[in-house]
Amino acid sequence: MKIQRHGAVLGLVAASALLLSACGSDNNAPAGGTNTSSNAASVPVECGGKTKLNAEGSSAQKNAVDAFVQAYQAACPGVDLAYNPSGSGAGVKNFNAGQVDFGGSDSALKEGAEAEAAAKRCQSNPAWNLPLVFGPVAIGYKVSGVDSLVLDAKTTAAIFSGAVKKWNDPAIKALNGSATLPDKDIAVIYRSDESGTTDNFQKYLKVAGGWTKGDGKQFKGGVGEGKEKSAGVAQAVGSIDGAITYVEWSFAQDNKLSIAKIDSGAGAVELNAESAGKAIDEAKIKGQGNDLVLDLDSIYGSKAAGAYPLLLATYEIVCSKGYDADTAKAVKAFLTVAATTGQAQLADAGYVPLPKAFQDKLLTAVKAIA
Repeated sequence: MKIQRHGAVLGLVAASALLLSACGSDNNAPAGGTNTSSNAASVPVECGGKTKLNAEGSSAQKNAVDAFVQAYQAACPGVDLAYNPSGSGAGVKNFNAGQVDFGGSDSALKEGAEAEAAAKRCQSNPAWNLPLVFGPVAIGYKVSGVDSLVLDAKTTAAIFSGAVKKWNDPAIKALNGSATLPDKDIAVIYRSDESGTTDNFQKYLKVAGGWTKGDGKQFKGGVGEGKEKSAGVAQAVGSIDGAITYVEWSFAQDNKLSIAKIDSGAGAVELNAESAGKAIDEAKIKGQGNDLVLDLDSIYGSKAAGAYPLLLATYEIVCSKGYDADTAKAVKAFLTVAATTGQAQLADAGYVPLPKAFQDKLLTAVKAIA
């Protein structure tokens, strides 16, 4: 299967193609009924419960959630979900405070106080981290005359810590052969708000590039200028010659940023759906039971040929138990649609559809929510 994205044809991984061919929806299903497609492989959706859900968090998944809401409304007429892309930190905080029905975060709940607060919000039941959206993180840049750029993790870490300050630094030149690189200052742009994208980016640099600044939702590089949310950093780079940032693929494309290739030791890899899909195939689950926390270190440190290692998984943080009956039913209906028919539009929005193995595990967890 091939899907058009901003004029570029993206070849999806075989597992994703199988998933998309298996999904479908019946737009005539009544609210409160069971929605099934004519395809035997599709998953029934039990509509009903609350007609308006509220969620908040990761701005990285905003475009994906928009697609999920459309699919949800088609499957269960008369329903809606309001999503506030306030950032992962706010999503976790407001979920734990009971202000939203579920939170979106680009990193799993931290063990200790954060997870304990989530359990308290869930009436003394554990909260689950459910990976629903996979999005590559682009190293987006704007440098006049430089349309192609190769970086590795070590050099990227040096740029974002301020150790490499010029575009024609020997470390960058060594990765780019005969390319003409300007004697221009590098303007680092980072997320100023708490962000799971920042957390994942710094973890990637730590695993693969020798980053010693630490990780977490706050950028710790100590250099550059901060901008709020994914849209803010992408727009800033688009207006500054010599700028560079880390940002979700869709935002880099929407703002027409150049995107660096990454060389993890097996050659430069361009960011596309196929290379991101190869990386996802290597992800391992380290959470227990239906708490589907991923071990992304195996992806970040992978030297697999053709795999783009810099990506994040956005988790929907939900109560395993503790919802009232109407909320539980609506949350389950939304997540079921999002994990099946809702995946069909993700490649157009700059994401990678769920591989079949992840879809199966996710649907098992969603079914168990009470």
